Amino acid sequence: MSDTKVLRLVKKSESLPEGAFTAKAVAKAEPKPAPAPSPVLKPAPAVKPMRRRGKAKAKTQERPALSREEALTIFRTMCTSRRLDDKEIQMKGQNRIFFQISGAGHEAILTAAGMCLKPGHDWFYPYYRDRALCLQLGMTPLEMLLESVGAEADPNSHGRQMPSHWGHQKLNIVSQSSPTGTQLLQAVGCAEATYRIKLVKELKRRVKKFRNDEVVYVSLGDGTSSEGEFWEALNTACNLRLPVVFLLEDNGYAISVPVEVQTAGGDISKLVSGFPNLYRQRCDGTDAVESLAVMRRAVDNCRKNRGPSFVHAKVIRPYSHSLSDDEKLYRAEAERVADAEHDPIKRFGAWIVQEAVATADELQQIKDEIDASINEAADQALASPQPSPDTAMDFVYSPTVDPTSKEFDTEEQVQLSGNPGTMVDLINRCLHTEMKRDPRILVFGEDVADCSREKSINEVKGKGGVFKVTANLQREFGSARVYNSPLAEANIVGRAIGLATRGLKPVVEIQFFDYIWPAFHQIRNELALLRWRSGNDFSAPCVIRVPVGGYLKGGAVYHSQSGVSLFTQIPGLRVVYPSNALDANGLLRTAIRCDDPVIFLEHKHLYRQAYNKSPYPGEDFMIPFAKARTVREGTDISIITYGALVQRSLVAAKEAEKQGISVEIVDLRSVSPYDWNAIANSVTKTSRVIVAHEDSLSWGYGAEIAARISNELFEHLDAPVRRVAALDTFVAYAPQLEDAILPQSADVLKAITELHAY
Repeated sequence: MSDTKVLRLVKKSESLPEGAFTAKAVAKAEPKPAPAPSPVLKPAPAVKPMRRRGKAKAKTQERPALSREEALTIFRTMCTSRRLDDKEIQMKGQNRIFFQISGAGHEAILTAAGMCLKPGHDWFYPYYRDRALCLQLGMTPLEMLLESVGAEADPNSHGRQMPSHWGHQKLNIVSQSSPTGTQLLQAVGCAEATYRIKLVKELKRRVKKFRNDEVVYVSLGDGTSSEGEFWEALNTACNLRLPVVFLLEDNGYAISVPVEVQTAGGDISKLVSGFPNLYRQRCDGTDAVESLAVMRRAVDNCRKNRGPSFVHAKVIRPYSHSLSDDEKLYRAEAERVADAEHDPIKRFGAWIVQEAVATADELQQIKDEIDASINEAADQALASPQPSPDTAMDFVYSPTVDPTSKEFDTEEQVQLSGNPGTMVDLINRCLHTEMKRDPRILVFGEDVADCSREKSINEVKGKGGVFKVTANLQREFGSARVYNSPLAEANIVGRAIGLATRGLKPVVEIQFFDYIWPAFHQIRNELALLRWRSGNDFSAPCVIRVPVGGYLKGGAVYHSQSGVSLFTQIPGLRVVYPSNALDANGLLRTAIRCDDPVIFLEHKHLYRQAYNKSPYPGEDFMIPFAKARTVREGTDISIITYGALVQRSLVAAKEAEKQGISVEIVDLRSVSPYDWNAIANSVTKTSRVIVAHEDSLSWGYGAEIAARISNELFEHLDAPVRRVAALDTFVAYAPQLEDAILPQSADVLKAITELHAY
């Protein structure tokens, strides 16, 4: 155990076990061996406020004076929060709800935060302890209990989320998920929307609910500060001076892991002290009056556009992490008793009586009223119906904009003009025309700008992406709409989610598919899920452009991956994979104009091939998703494919024709959703089918297509379904080895001849 220095205690002196709650800040010294037995800790002198942005010391602030109404409002909110926790614990014991996680011990700082912020005006990214905040913002006990019982009327998620996963469209509480820390980058993206809207005048009339002085609140526990996304969020918020209030609710434990094990030195505030433009404060988060003073200063700092604020509030956790946890297994009884002495409700109630704001009888009357109202709300919640089973698929995708519909199909009317352009050319041109059409579109990612140092932009050719796909976008549309990001993929996608939630349209780039994995958490658990888990109250329609694939001669392990199936199996995500310039232009336009998140895969080998060039199709050319293209008609064998295997299959088909074998080739173009009708029509015609793709054979995309063909078209088959794919290994650097690993035209031809002979 460590010997943790303590701050000013409520009592003059008391015996505390080492590591117990102390009333002003977290560890202020390096861990050292703990003496035995537990020491008697004397009260430390009052600690001066932290320095503001690392400059001059702030003057000591007076504790705010509270009116009777304000004091009783705080007390009522804090008690309501605790009583709701207790009611849920009771209901869980009765098997009437299915999970419980409390905000007990955090009520004072959270009520203070709610009093300083504006519901429906500011934006909120809370975490699961933030019950008191949500109550203070206007969420009702009934609304919280509706979530507990999984009712359809629950405004948090309509029965789709666990209790204490807050969300409320009217209050601007953005739907919360379970993974700790993912909300931080989204909150930064939400605040970045404020920043971008102020820079781009056209956006003020295009974005709903924009307020010039809006603030974004985001909270986290001490354990979450170990997540990399916490540091990425702070980095961007400080770099752009965004109006984000970070509230760290430090109760000393991440489930059973104490803060000194989680954090070097045991003090998060020390670790963040080097961030510029960050207004840092720490407080006793169980002291409602001190918490209110600190939160007022933090919010005021953001409202005045001085940069982000960071509040480190030391709180307690009087209950176990959740009802799935038993803290008695890892916390000593003496430590738990000491925490109880700093219960924020007991402390504030005692202060109210001591200051003659109200009598003990009056406070008891408030508690009795709260109990009665919560019991009534519980009865109403239990009587409220759960969602109908037939709603399970609702809101996986946008219910109003269907990118598979005829609205997005202009292929028949296309008029091509000008010299043929490569895939890079036509993607770039689509980005230019779409950004001109819609000022909400933002393009960012690693190296996508022409030149971040604008003073040099007219002296240099400009980067415009490592493949030049975004060339000259910054020159035409400015740095407010086209800009470079940190080299951090989760940062790119997390911010895009926050921006898209506010009504902007991010079209972001992950430089290589091989490096998308730090963002997979944001993609899988946040981007694809936001609409469904909130019951369509929130969504994040954005486009993630990703160069993908091999056949590069030197791409090797980390520039040649093709893990398509890892994304196509995620509900809520559209996945598109063009094989030529014309399709890339039309599919990207559809991706930008649709209302769902899209992974837009651009094969690097196909970027500048002469065989897939096309003249320009016009500024409204669109190809709907789930509309395959029959590249070559045939009667003997069907090849279902996409991406780089389209051309390799064409080469093989031409060779097979010399042997008298007629091969039909279907290019899926979008791989989720895909065109099942086109597959079925082709297989019904030929009765033999090959599924060809660049990814590994086992557990790959082709296995799903093959399984469905076998299941639904078995009576039309004259031979087993064949698959042609890469070996179950990684792509090597040596060209000869790469050729052996990736599927070649010869491999497709071999499959054609063997299947024809079956």
